[in-house]
Amino acid sequence: MATVVTHRRPEETAPAVAALIEVARTVGARLVFDQTEAEKHRVEAADGIELVETCPRDVDICFALGGDGTILRALRAFAGTGVPVFAVNFGQVGFLATVDREDARLGFERAFAREFEVLSLPGIAVRVNGDSWIAINDVSVQRQQQGQRVATLAYAVGDDEIGRVRCDGLVAATPAGSTGYNLANGGPVMAWGVEGVVVSFIAPHSLTARALVVAPNDPLTIANTSGDEPVDVVIDGRPVAVLGPGDRLEARFVHNQGLLAQLEGDNFYRRLHQKFGRLATLR
Repeated sequence: MATVVTHRRPEETAPAVAALIEVARTVGARLVFDQTEAEKHRVEAADGIELVETCPRDVDICFALGGDGTILRALRAFAGTGVPVFAVNFGQVGFLATVDREDARLGFERAFAREFEVLSLPGIAVRVNGDSWIAINDVSVQRQQQGQRVATLAYAVGDDEIGRVRCDGLVAATPAGSTGYNLANGGPVMAWGVEGVVVSFIAPHSLTARALVVAPNDPLTIANTSGDEPVDVVIDGRPVAVLGPGDRLEARFVHNQGLLAQLEGDNFYRRLHQKFGRLATLR
């Protein structure tokens, strides 16, 4: 049994969804569409196609059709379930994608034949004022757009405060997320398989603010020490909470949160070369 998650432009993914349905019927697999995806693609219940209200979590595989944002959404949805996410790139870079869009049909065939490997991705468990989330890529604490001043953020590892930085924000990223916002901040790229959380700064007002890789067993705390300016908490690119003056965010590295499908022979370094090598040609 399989399900599918797609990005917000159904006209782009429609041919791939049609191919997925066709391949599933050919191999005798059952596809489950939640209400949102069914309405988006005008899918009706039929032989081998089941419609449900919400996305089920007891499927054998999830197909994610979109960019890294869609892939992250699927990984978060199935975090901790053991369900692998097989991703088809319909974005620009698609660093997490298993195959590109032109290889979608072949990818579906290989997925149903279980001709793929599974990479276990860690996450960051985030807690703010009693609420909690899991980040697969990163968590950032950012100056609000309407704010009048830069933020002042303190960060500590365990009981030890490392420093206080006036900046537009702070990013804590997993190895998978280190090629995103963290890389744009000048932080180091961490290969998949490395354990730890990398902390980097958005537009720091300091010549001494440097990225830091926090060991996997060490808890990280970020405090908003600004006088009266709240800051936004953003998980994998989605705002989820506000950190008021004096409030704290707790973050810790957690193993085995998402399962990402990858084809045999693929690896982090090949993806790094292929995906970021093409950035120079994007318009």
